[in-house]
Amino acid sequence: MSVAETIKDQIESNAILLYMKGTPRFPQCGFSSRTVEALMACEERFAFVNILENQDIRTELPKIANWPTFPQLWVGGELVGGCDIVCELAESGELKEIVATAAKASEQAGE
Repeated sequence: MSVAETIKDQIESNAILLYMKGTPRFPQCGFSSRTVEALMACEERFAFVNILENQDIRTELPKIANWPTFPQLWVGGELVGGCDIVCELAESGELKEIVATAAKASEQAGE
C-alpha cells in the first residue's frame, strides 16, 4: 500500500481523525496540544496519527490535503483545518456539533 493509499484509508476509516505531533496524552507541540484540548472538550472519541513517528505521512499529507501545517483535523472524510480553525470552531460551539454529527453517523454506519 502506498503512503497516499494509507492516508486515504486512515481518513475513510475514522470519522474523527487528528494528524498531530505526539499523542493526545503527550502532544509534542503547542498547536497539537490546543487542538487536542478543543477536541477532548467535545467528548467524542477520535483517532490520531502521530506524524513524528511516520515521516512519509508527515511529508505526503500536506500535498494530499493542500494544507501545509500540522495538526490537521479530518471529520467525516473532510479536512476541517488546523489549530486556529479548530479553536475558532470550538469557541463558537460549531466544533462540538461537527464532531457529534460525525460520531453519530459513524455509529449508525456500524463503524
